[in-house]
Amino acid sequence: MSPSLPDRTTRTSAGLLLLLSYVSLVSPTESPTSPPPPGCSSFLDCDSCVPHAKCLWCFATNSCSEYPVTWLLPPASLCPLSQARWGVCWVNFEALIIAMAVVLGTIIISIIICCCCCCCRRRTRPAGPDRDEETFSRRREEIRQRAEERKAERKTRNDEIRRKYGLMGDSDHPYSKFENE
Repeated sequence: MSPSLPDRTTRTSAGLLLLLSYVSLVSPTESPTSPPPPGCSSFLDCDSCVPHAKCLWCFATNSCSEYPVTWLLPPASLCPLSQARWGVCWVNFEALIIAMAVVLGTIIISIIICCCCCCCRRRTRPAGPDRDEETFSRRREEIRQRAEERKAERKTRNDEIRRKYGLMGDSDHPYSKFENE
């Protein structure tokens, strides 16, 4: 492995995490006729605060505040990560970040493994006919040869039986049919 590969993977996973977080934090534009959404500070409990993507509940202060979209992680001055809730109340922000990183890492590693397997498979594959095709044609030829051998054995056995009982047309053996005159 090259020394730049882990660095590139780390940058890629961090970039994907940042992009995913940014996309999930940006709320769709509201129609002009709808009233403006209430501010985050108007929510008094975690269950009413966290369904809104722009709001963050802090158990340390028991308050709902605006999620700082300019930073990926909320600053410690706003709320410690272990006490911050976003999305659901039962998962703290640290666990959410770890879970997202594990899932993204697993997906990225799976994609890399699949790509490596496909590339290695192409390199080892011979340019000519496939091995399965070769074994299939070889077996088919063996079966045909055995069938021919059995057919020849059957024919010689049948000819011997015909000679023995005088059923052959041009036979000079002692058991040939007597002609009735």
